[in-house]
Amino acid sequence: MLLEVLIFLFLLFILFAVFIAYKMAKPPRFVGDWTPKDLGSGYEEATFETSDGLRLDGWWIPNGSDKTVIPLHGYTRSRWDDVYMKQTTEFLLREGYNVLTFDFRAHGRSEGKYTTVGRDEVKDVEAAVRWLEKNHPEAAGSIALIGFSMGAIVTIRSLAELEGVCCGVADSPPMYLDRTGARSLKYFANLPEWLYPFVKPFGRLFSGRTEDTINLAERVKKPLLLIAGEKDPLVGVGEVREFYEHNRKVNPDVELWVTDASHVRTLEFHPEEWKARVGDFLKRHL
Repeated sequence: MLLEVLIFLFLLFILFAVFIAYKMAKPPRFVGDWTPKDLGSGYEEATFETSDGLRLDGWWIPNGSDKTVIPLHGYTRSRWDDVYMKQTTEFLLREGYNVLTFDFRAHGRSEGKYTTVGRDEVKDVEAAVRWLEKNHPEAAGSIALIGFSMGAIVTIRSLAELEGVCCGVADSPPMYLDRTGARSLKYFANLPEWLYPFVKPFGRLFSGRTEDTINLAERVKKPLLLIAGEKDPLVGVGEVREFYEHNRKVNPDVELWVTDASHVRTLEFHPEEWKARVGDFLKRHL
């Protein structure tokens, strides 16, 4: 009888781990109700297809420039995020840049069943760049990225892998996905971090394996601004600094800005300094 109870509890625990892995790989879709019109800008709906056949939805916001910036949202968010995406879009338009913003796969209104937390999302950026070059070549003279959290991972990976991107800002980039994954159990679901080793194998069944961002440090040789917060519960400042120290050996145009903010909250807590630093970076490299 005791053995049967133990087996039942074990199976129940495994099912719970599978459920958590599934929920992490398939985040809730966040869709808001504001549009660039609320920022005083005209726009058009942009739809493009990735190399692996997914349709992504976004907005093209022209601003009469030959320079375009693509803001990249984080895990569980979308182009409608009002913590950093809306403010970033408004800031970039005021700076005179065109903006192309979209929902990553499995987020917002884009297709895709599961997120890969940065691996296949590079294909999403590639599709956006390809769409811009084809449909608005006059605006594709220089293309930059500003990514937050998961979007910061994609920014770094894109700088390493995509020729069409010239520079990028990575705000709160996770460097070790297992460490951030364990912390995210507590951050997103109020679950203990020790559960992560049991959840991880099932997560890979849904999302596959994604390389740690730290491993890209020797491959990024384009201008990059890293932003890290000392109060970030998901990404340790020391982890971002480790990437910076490795990258600076091969990349003279990498910069690190450490603030006292929480995860992707530097823009919220220090808006004027964030805009000044990011604005200066873009003026120098875009």
